Parts: sequence; structure tokens; C-alpha cells
Amino acid sequence: KETRLRVVLRVRPLTCTETRRGDRRVVHSLGDGTIHVNAARHNATFGFSAVFDAGSSQEAVFEGSGMRQLVELAIDGFSCTVFAFGQTGSGKTYTLMGPLPQSETQPAAPGLLGLMQRSFTCLLEQSRSRGSDLALSASYLEIYNEQVRDLLRPGPPCALPLRWSKTRGFYVENQLNVDFESLEAIADLLLQGSQRRRTSAHALNRHSSRSHALLTIHVRSQAVSTHPAPVGEHHPHPTLVPQPSACPSKQGTLCFVDLAGSERVKETGSSGELSVEANNINRSLLALGHCISLLAKPRGKRMHIPYRDSKLTQLLARSLGGSGITLMVACISPSSHCLSETLNTLHYASRARRVTTRP
Repeated sequence: KETRLRVVLRVRPLTCTETRRGDRRVVHSLGDGTIHVNAARHNATFGFSAVFDAGSSQEAVFEGSGMRQLVELAIDGFSCTVFAFGQTGSGKTYTLMGPLPQSETQPAAPGLLGLMQRSFTCLLEQSRSRGSDLALSASYLEIYNEQVRDLLRPGPPCALPLRWSKTRGFYVENQLNVDFESLEAIADLLLQGSQRRRTSAHALNRHSSRSHALLTIHVRSQAVSTHPAPVGEHHPHPTLVPQPSACPSKQGTLCFVDLAGSERVKETGSSGELSVEANNINRSLLALGHCISLLAKPRGKRMHIPYRDSKLTQLLARSLGGSGITLMVACISPSSHCLSETLNTLHYASRARRVTTRP
């Protein structure tokens, strides 16, 4: 059946800088997935699948967003994607990853862990409880200045070609897939890739992501059943021996997309290389928004969807308009100073709610 994109909203707390500046809180949760924007010349209400206000914990976001169901669907062979988007500094990376550990010996506090780490734990627990033979591997890419780079491959980052085929759709050639079996192993891969990701400091964020990052968990499952096996005529009771099941193997994916923040270049004080990065980020997010607007139209009225306009839309083509199941987490600031970008994010997310796919 057709299924709509699930869109949830997270409102971060006011920062110390915003409080000192005297910014007003202009976004208010009304409960039942509804928020109200109340500011000069702006009085609007928006509805989403769920709204998480400033007091919501990381655990509440994981359970309330439907992330646990996405993990189970990936094990069942579906292509699942979750992506966070919003203004620079709105809490996208924190929601997905929590605060990154400084090293392997200084892990983040358990309560602050983001959707990624909680999903890894859930995935490994499901693997054990289902008794299925799961093979897990991960790939980690970033799109920086319209180049696709592998975050897990050792050595200096180099651009990888993005190809298209009738059977696979858009795919990255020569990307590295790393097998893992434990929570520690996938946490190490996440830390390793995140430390290689391109970030910079500017007026809006001291640790701003300058690239879009895509971490994909590949889940291959082969059910194993237990059948009686003959052990000779003199044994009155057959012995139960695990035999390969007739069930075919399933291949699912769970993809986490941390989009670089939308931003007005003059607000960030960016110049030179930072300005080039910001323009490339905005151009790819504009292409993504254009695809979402067209996909939100009824199927009979849709025009050609221009996925080829950016590397980001090519890699998200299956998630947005194809055969996948997608969760979008829109992140906003409640500050009056950020009103323009907040409204942009809310309209963007509202359009995405009308997009349907066929899993």
C-alpha cells in the first residue's frame, strides 16, 4: 500500500546567547502533534505526526518518532531512511547522534545518546531475540561541495563516482562496506567517520556541519528453523537439528541522513571557502525542497522529478519517491530571532507530509 512520509518536529530549548539577547519564544506546542507560531505578522498553526518540545528527552524522541518500528522493518527487508533537517544550530546532529564522545575512553552519557545509537542497540537486541541469522555491515558517506566522499576509507578523502543503473537506481561506486557484530564496533565506525566529516565554526554554530552525511546499515537476514533430522532406525526419538529454512534471505537497509543546515550566508559571517560551502549546501537543499514539492502533488499531476539536480537528491531518490519507508525529523529553534528560518522549515516539513511512497 501507499504510505505517507512520517514527519515529526523537534523544538530545541533557547540557548544562553538567545536568552541574553532577549529573544522571545515564538513557537508553542499545543499537544496532539500541533504547534503554534505567534509573532508579529505571523500567526500560524502546523500539524505533524508528533511534536517534541524543549523538555523532551532523547529516549522520548526515539520511542515517539516511530524509530523502533523502522528498525524492525529494516530487519524484515525494507529500505528505511530517517533524515534530520533544519536551520544551522537547530539540533539535527544532536537528535541523530547526541553529543559525540571525545574518544573511545570517554563515551557520551547514556541518556544523551541519539537516534543512531539507540537504533543500533535495538537492532542488535532484535537480532538476538528473533533467532535469525543477521549479517550487518555499514557504509558512511558525506556530500561535500557536490562531491561524494567515503568517511570510512583510510587516507585523504577522495571523490567517488555516483552511478545509475536500472536495477540499483543511483549508487556510489567503490564505497567501503564494513561488517560489524557488536555495539562497540558500530560505535567505533560512527566515531571514526564523524571525526573525518567536514565541519567549521561560524557565527551561528561553533561546530557546524559543512556536508550532508549518510550512514547506511545493511541488514541481510536468513531465517534458520529447527527440523527433526533422522538419526537412525534404533533411536525412538528424532533429534532436533538446525536446518536451513526455506525462507529466502531478506536484504533491508537503515539509512541515517544528517543534512547540513540551511542558512543565510550573511547571518553566519561566512566568506571565502566557507561562503562557497554555504552556497553549495543551500543549492542542494533547494533541489531537495523542489523534489519534495513535486512529489507532494497527486500522482496524476506530477511532472518529471529532477533527482539529477544534486548529488543529495540522487542518493535520496529511493527514500523520497521510490519503494522505501521514510521518517523526517524537522528541527527548529523557538527564538524570535530565527523566525524566518523556522517558518521555512515548518513549510518544508508540511509539504513533505503529503509525499507518498510504495514500500
